[in-house]
Amino acid sequence: MTQSECDGLRIFSGRHTRELSSRVCDHLGHPLGDAKTIVFPDGEMLVKLEEDVRGRDCFVIVSTCEPVNENLVELLIFTDCLKRASARRVTLVIPYFGYGRQDRKDEGRVPITAKLVANLITAARADRVLTIDLHAAQIQGFFDLPVDHLSATPVFLEYFEKMRKDLGELCLVSPDVGNVKVAEGLANLLGGDLAIINKRRLSGSEVAVGNLIGTVKGKAVLMFDDMISTAGTVCEAARLVKEHGAREVIAACTHPVLVGMAMQRLAEAPISRLVVTDTIPAGPRVEPLKDKIVQLSVGPMLGEAIRRIHQNQSISALFSRTAGMKR
Repeated sequence: MTQSECDGLRIFSGRHTRELSSRVCDHLGHPLGDAKTIVFPDGEMLVKLEEDVRGRDCFVIVSTCEPVNENLVELLIFTDCLKRASARRVTLVIPYFGYGRQDRKDEGRVPITAKLVANLITAARADRVLTIDLHAAQIQGFFDLPVDHLSATPVFLEYFEKMRKDLGELCLVSPDVGNVKVAEGLANLLGGDLAIINKRRLSGSEVAVGNLIGTVKGKAVLMFDDMISTAGTVCEAARLVKEHGAREVIAACTHPVLVGMAMQRLAEAPISRLVVTDTIPAGPRVEPLKDKIVQLSVGPMLGEAIRRIHQNQSISALFSRTAGMKR
């Protein structure tokens, strides 16, 4: 961006999203805003701006990943701080939207926490939200403010298209029925077949994988999901397609939550490669997967979206090659 294009733009980062924020700023050629978060001995947080934001167009980049509640509270405090400092507009860039899996009442006497978080963000007086691959597209409607919902598909396409010839005969496998639309879109874009696995969730960390619908024998299998959490689904699915004759299994996800037994499961699973993005910081926790994991950056895509929002331009061009959203 030229100096004139940067006029009035300020980009800030939460404590746990600085690496991604730096990549966003590198793409824009714009420095990261000067602010600090102080954590007191009792756990309370204070956000202090070290520069003037009056009348500025401000963006705050915070993924509400682990520690989920700390990051969420920091995001809300950051928003209040900017509004009280007379920022002209505050856009919350939430690459990974925590609590997104609690988007409906699937049994009695449970909350819809995704809606509660949307209400908190609205109450904090944010002006708009920019996010990537929500767990359910309907969450956009939980906000009473504009939401730009990006797909990470272009980032994955750029990577897999470079190695498409080496993959040979390819089959896109949806590890659950809810992700069929995305798998079908990727199959069309990459030129591959489609297969579906039906699963039944037994608990928050256990799943039962059922039948495979489609043919994977002799093919390279690419399994894509919006997130991998405990890795129970993807690892059982990998074993199932291997039993049905798959030549190679590659797993990919936008959000590498990777909690609980995930590292051990993925290390032992018949998965040759795990391709993820940096919506959630990887860091030393993924050391057990160093021979399998490949991290792609969504920084340039977020930077382009920020540039277009700042200049009041359409960001629809960023949706030109996507595989749709998970339902």
